[in-house]
Amino acid sequence: MNIDIMREKIKEKQGEVLHFKFNGSRNQVEEFKGEIIKTYPAIFLIRLEDNTNKIKSFSYSDLVTESLEIIN
Repeated sequence: MNIDIMREKIKEKQGEVLHFKFNGSRNQVEEFKGEIIKTYPAIFLIRLEDNTNKIKSFSYSDLVTESLEIIN
């Protein structure tokens, strides 16, 4: 898939609470639930659904390279 397709898919899911899996550096894996709150041309923002309400940003290339996965 390319970045344009990912951008459209994320835009469609804006406002939904989804389950994410992030494969970080040094084999660190983080799973979290969050809501896609804002999309920009290069990045999108996710508000975590925990007690902290932190906001994380990811690029669409994170989805293309499968560093970030949306788990159904």
